[in-house]
Amino acid sequence: MTDMTRALIPLSDGEHLSVTLFLPDVTPAPCILEALPYRKDDMTSGWRPEYERFATEFGYAVARIDVRGTGSSSGRATDEYPEAEQRDLTEAIAWLAAQPWCTGRIGMFGTSYGGFNSFQLACERPPELGAIIPIYATDDRFTDDVHYMGGALKWIDQVDYCAYMTPMNALPPVPGIWGPDWRAEWMRRIDEHEPWLFTWMSHPRDDDYWRHGSVRLGPEGEGYDRIVTPTMIIAGWADGYRNTTFRTIERLDGPTRLLAGPWSHAAPTSSAPGPRIDHVPQMAAFFAEHLGTPPGAPASLPIWSQPHVWYCRFSHAPDPVLDTMPGEWRADAWPSPRSSVRDIPLADQPSYAVRPDVGTAAWISCAGHLPYGQPDDQRFDDAASITWDIPVTEAIEIAGHVHLRARVTATCPHPIIAVRLCDVAPDGTSTLVTRGTLLIGPDGDVDVELEATAWRWLPGRTLRVAVAGADWPNVVAPAGPGFLTLRDAVLTLPTYDADPASVPPDFAPGAAASSEDTDGITWSIERDVARRITRCVVGSRSHYATPFGSASERYDGWVSVDQRTFAQLAHSDVEFTLRFAATDTTEEVIATTRSVMDLATSGDTYDMRIHLTVRDGDEIIRERVWEQVFPRA
Repeated sequence: MTDMTRALIPLSDGEHLSVTLFLPDVTPAPCILEALPYRKDDMTSGWRPEYERFATEFGYAVARIDVRGTGSSSGRATDEYPEAEQRDLTEAIAWLAAQPWCTGRIGMFGTSYGGFNSFQLACERPPELGAIIPIYATDDRFTDDVHYMGGALKWIDQVDYCAYMTPMNALPPVPGIWGPDWRAEWMRRIDEHEPWLFTWMSHPRDDDYWRHGSVRLGPEGEGYDRIVTPTMIIAGWADGYRNTTFRTIERLDGPTRLLAGPWSHAAPTSSAPGPRIDHVPQMAAFFAEHLGTPPGAPASLPIWSQPHVWYCRFSHAPDPVLDTMPGEWRADAWPSPRSSVRDIPLADQPSYAVRPDVGTAAWISCAGHLPYGQPDDQRFDDAASITWDIPVTEAIEIAGHVHLRARVTATCPHPIIAVRLCDVAPDGTSTLVTRGTLLIGPDGDVDVELEATAWRWLPGRTLRVAVAGADWPNVVAPAGPGFLTLRDAVLTLPTYDADPASVPPDFAPGAAASSEDTDGITWSIERDVARRITRCVVGSRSHYATPFGSASERYDGWVSVDQRTFAQLAHSDVEFTLRFAATDTTEEVIATTRSVMDLATSGDTYDMRIHLTVRDGDEIIRERVWEQVFPRA
């Protein structure tokens, strides 16, 4: 039986971090830590079964922490990954290591945000930290997060994560954890809060702000050499953080493992697409290797014959709600002697008139839970792009980053180049393999690095290169019409010669079916033919029980682009409701935060307005409005 307790970790500046502990039957044991801003006691409380498994099945102590100013931790949540957070977590690691139920050895893990700060804490090198497992996380906050892609502003992400952190950070601490003055703390949070989105928008270029917390290159020029902590990376080819695979593994000097599957931004046990696997035993084995085997661990844990394992996807038909991806597992050391490079010259073509809504069939670079699913048939976007077709007579397999290099002239204001690599069936259906986007100047040589992947074109298919001047709504379109001209283009493929004798780990299966459901979601593309407006609409709703009551979430958003003027709008309406059930010492509380965001661009600026409304029960207790104009890079 897992012992779950809650505690407060004191910090040197007088603040505290709220922590939930899952303790195994046999102690002392190594402790593994996850730290998030997503409210461990309600909005992500449903993740609990995985932590219980680490404790009951594998003998680890598990600690979940609300980072500063979120959930029931004190202080102020000023931004993602601030320096104070790294200091806080360094102190938290020392506190956990000193507890009598801990051996003094700490591991860090986490999905997305928790993976980011795992990388960041490894750079800090606290002596107690013995291993990290970043899951769906990146080594570069500017090029590979939800804010910018290749220097271009992520667009559909503005109505999702970027918008919903405003109302989430305005929610109260849990009254049953914080104590009698929880309401005063709630008011302070609301009154002192500034939307994180404003900070991100005010840094449209790669500067020291983005280098902070980026493993790839820090603000002082330091890089991967800061990490000597053993690192296991878990990644998904349908996830937005897939570049933290081959690129990062080959640059880290310490012991490494790689597990890259076909997954989206969801657990490998439940992701769509699959195949789904049980990744928890693999994580437990890695932690045991570097933290010491817990006294309550099973007699045997998985052993990898090769340190780096990835799933090679095979040719298949596109499907936005794809359940299982065809392919095979590969096991190798990376960099691999079985890798090579193939250059393919691409013939010059006439200048291309940029269309701003090319990209709707690819939708978003970071698929996760619906309405953010998989790419649809690319042939219609292909028809609105410059394309080169290469017949595949013998199978072609790649593993790594594809590059397209060319001399490019662009006449659009704020131009971009968007490159898609596709797998085309004999009947013409086109499946997206990978893509890359780059904010460019009016004239010059460009090198577009496409997102990391592993893929095998089967004989009889066609390898297609498609280039456009927009990747919308994934990123913002140029600020006006114009032309794109490519000369002397070369496609570089990272080919891989698979070893048929290589044996990957024998993974325990995950769930038979994914947890995704189309009920209750909106995912549509609308075209106003007369007014020449393209609009993409998303929406979802959910309600679930929490340890202290219940929670409800509602997301509604849309983005639009004018095909003639390239004017663009983004609108988001997000609402969170937490119900804290009455206890012997507290009355029932119903806290609701709603944020409506409007963002517009039609030239050299972004105009943004955010309206936050906070309710205690049916009563509006606070309203805040922010308006700001930001320069466009």
